[in-house]
Amino acid sequence: MNTDLTLTPFLDRLAFPEAPRWHQGALWFSDFHTQRVQRVGMDGRCETVVEVPGQPSGLGWLPDGRLLVVSMSDRRLLRLDGRTLNVVADLSHLAPFHCNDMVVDARGRAYIGNFGFDLQARQAPKPTGLILVQADGQARVVAQDLHFPNGAAITADGRTLIIGETYASRLTAFDMADDGSLSGRRVWAALDKAAPDGICLDAEGAIWVASPISREVIRVREGGEVTHRIRTPGQAVACMLGGPDRRTLFVLTGKVMLTPEQSRENLSGMIYTVPVAVPGAGLP
Repeated sequence: MNTDLTLTPFLDRLAFPEAPRWHQGALWFSDFHTQRVQRVGMDGRCETVVEVPGQPSGLGWLPDGRLLVVSMSDRRLLRLDGRTLNVVADLSHLAPFHCNDMVVDARGRAYIGNFGFDLQARQAPKPTGLILVQADGQARVVAQDLHFPNGAAITADGRTLIIGETYASRLTAFDMADDGSLSGRRVWAALDKAAPDGICLDAEGAIWVASPISREVIRVREGGEVTHRIRTPGQAVACMLGGPDRRTLFVLTGKVMLTPEQSRENLSGMIYTVPVAVPGAGLP
């Protein structure tokens, strides 16, 4: 196992950065507790793309290039049309509590996870469903009994969706049908002490997993073999392969249980980088 990779600070003074995506030569991410979707280039220059009052989470793009963003607390999927956010789908009847990360496929269909319970109030965890939103806004649950469905990835051939179940410490895979339905549920990898948050896929089919509980990012193959392990200074909440050749691993850290007010006061969220050998692949 490789443990020699070293993180380099890239961007600091963030509240709670999440949902990183490499798109059009920049890293896009949501800063939950400042309610902003932001974009930063490799030169470190950061700008706000749009403000989302309901707290932004998962990001993705339609085939025509328009941005989709999950609005967490009001459980909606939004679309950025020019400078205006419009509602694609209200998911409050399908998600028991806050929505979180998502992955958008090549046809513009969004697979969106949700907490399933009130995490901030420290309720007992409950299983929940994964929601599919079609490009026209039609929404339905396509997988049940998931334990905090969180970061997700789609393989380069568009046939397999892999999602992290944070409270089950595993990556779960599904076969994807032409209509977006999921079948063939299976454990892609059991993660022992790691609790998957954000994930991303590389060109060898391995997955980088950010684990806030164990404060690390790991690279894992199907079946559970861990090939790389990077310890993080704070709680690792997300990761993304990007850069000009997609061989830069961006690692986002933040303090999970801080309130929005505490996060805005502390601004302890960080983004780090580390070069890796295998480039990114698939979606997001």
